[in-house]
Amino acid sequence: MSSSPPEETKDPDAPADGTTISLRILSSLKDVSADKWDTVANPGWQLDSVGKLARADMTACANQPERSELADALGILHSEHEETPYNPFLSHAFLEALEAAGCATNATGWLPRHMLLEDAEGNVLGAVPAYLKSHSQGEYVFDHSWADAFYRAGGDYYPKLQISVPFTPATGRRFLVGPSINREAGLQALAAGLVQVCQKSGASSVHATFLTKPEWDGLGDLGYLRRTDQQFHWENNGYESFEAFLADLASRKRKAIRKERREALSADGIEVEWVTGADLTEAHWDAFYGFYMDTGSRKWGRPYLNRKFFSLINERLAEQTLLVMAKRDGRYVAGALNFIGSETLFGRHWGCCEHHPFLHFELCYYQAIDFAIARGLKRVEAGAQGSHKLARGYLPTTTYSAHWIAHEGLHQAVADYLEQERFAVQRENAALAEHAPFKKDG
Repeated sequence: MSSSPPEETKDPDAPADGTTISLRILSSLKDVSADKWDTVANPGWQLDSVGKLARADMTACANQPERSELADALGILHSEHEETPYNPFLSHAFLEALEAAGCATNATGWLPRHMLLEDAEGNVLGAVPAYLKSHSQGEYVFDHSWADAFYRAGGDYYPKLQISVPFTPATGRRFLVGPSINREAGLQALAAGLVQVCQKSGASSVHATFLTKPEWDGLGDLGYLRRTDQQFHWENNGYESFEAFLADLASRKRKAIRKERREALSADGIEVEWVTGADLTEAHWDAFYGFYMDTGSRKWGRPYLNRKFFSLINERLAEQTLLVMAKRDGRYVAGALNFIGSETLFGRHWGCCEHHPFLHFELCYYQAIDFAIARGLKRVEAGAQGSHKLARGYLPTTTYSAHWIAHEGLHQAVADYLEQERFAVQRENAALAEHAPFKKDG
């Protein structure tokens, strides 16, 4: 797809003294340098010369003026930011790989419309990964019923503006405000800019999915509708080993997990490998891609990611990538793909060419816990849905999205629905937590 020139819009609320704050819309991440994007996407982090994650040199940030142009324009002083965990999905390397591989493009119904907030010198103060979409596939926050209802009422739900990491149901910041401005001010400016883009493009709505809780709260205050959903995450309570984690479980659950692991690993001499960094080869990706295609074809009909994408990830983010591979008789038979953040291991895809009892649980859940403990990570996010994860130590966790809808009637109908849905999610999470496998107090 050919890339159109980036659009630029002057902030209508900018002061009349010549201060220029602009919102620039990109048709591709190629239109912004990785350094500029990553400064706001993962502030305080950088990849070193061999691709390993390291703390960034913040000297340049420390020497910046205490007030940025945006802060001046909005009348809000710069404030210190909390430390931001590194999230590989927000990186320029990951998002641009989706475009370069042809996975997230206009041809697949994901037209990039990324937003940058810039000052007069071209410094990126904030950013939003955004896509103009012609369908609701690959999002994991389902609004098909909204689209159908609006269509039956004579409206056009598509295109819509989607704020997300494509095909990735993992929580992370979506309003990427950098360290030089106040986060509240940046969120307000970016959220208002998205509404402008929505209106100018003829889109019906804006959807920001898998937000952080502070973003969700802030967008609700700005008139966005708030939605919740559920995932299952494992929390590392300072465990030194998998056995230490098991010691926190009720006896019956502990025995069940030990049995599952024993049967998964003893069947037909299966061996498990962790492959990451320089050890990852195209042969590993060939094997995993076969597993991914088989499982994805059965689940979705057409998998979202292609083989080129995995090669690009291997070139760019190998140190932040973990393949857990099962081998039998010298041949790979199953694998699970994970991405490594500074605090979280993100489980993403699984597949196999042979069925073995409990091997899915072993590779996706138990090996992920083992790796998180070994790396000192705080949690494992094992992907979308799956109450079967509860018995394996993954607890119900609320996820957040926010939605701005232009049509007044659809807005009110969705608002009424979401109010009931939030209560339902809250009740279900509470009920599931009562059945957690951990020992009860007392």
